[in-house]
Amino acid sequence: MGLLSKKDSKLITDPLADNNPITIQVLGICSALAITAQLKPSIVMAISVVFVLGVGNVVISLMRNIIPSKIRIIVQLVVVATLVIIVDQVLKAFAYSLSKELSVFIGLIITNCIIMGRFEAFALGNGPWKSFLDGIGNAAGYGLILIIVGFFRELLGSGTLFGFKVLGDSVEKTGLYAIGYENNGFMVLPPMALIVVGIIIWVQRSKNKELIEEN
Repeated sequence: MGLLSKKDSKLITDPLADNNPITIQVLGICSALAITAQLKPSIVMAISVVFVLGVGNVVISLMRNIIPSKIRIIVQLVVVATLVIIVDQVLKAFAYSLSKELSVFIGLIITNCIIMGRFEAFALGNGPWKSFLDGIGNAAGYGLILIIVGFFRELLGSGTLFGFKVLGDSVEKTGLYAIGYENNGFMVLPPMALIVVGIIIWVQRSKNKELIEEN
């Protein structure tokens, strides 16, 4: 018998595609707009949310029977705020320059509607193991979109990945720049994040017609 049952596996795999938090549930869009101009901060944000949502779901699940319903939102905010502070302090200790680059956006994980949504919709009604899988799955689905958007925005907007020039030197006109290629400056502007997400949504629905909403 495998470690994960078929039902448990779907908790991880569904948010990666057919129930993705960003492209299907249309949650967490602010992060996709704010920090995906480069690939590195996109990956760090994705990892941070995986930690916060995975651990947060377990904590809320463990406390679900003792949390008074009237203050459950406050308790959830305290849990997620504590985890976000841990992430922020770790980044400041081991990746200070990246911490400055992400700035307030790490703190805004606290208000990420994906996290509060999973606390409410899943962790409060399920055991720790299933809640952990649900948290990891939804955070991974969220992070996957961030990484895809960050990849294309940095590559097409700056000609780099992780800061390394992969298309050539735009000043010395080497690589693709030697044949007339130019960086698309629009890609580094925030609105392009929504356009790239829109393209991903279109591709996803074109492959799976069942995802198309009926008017």
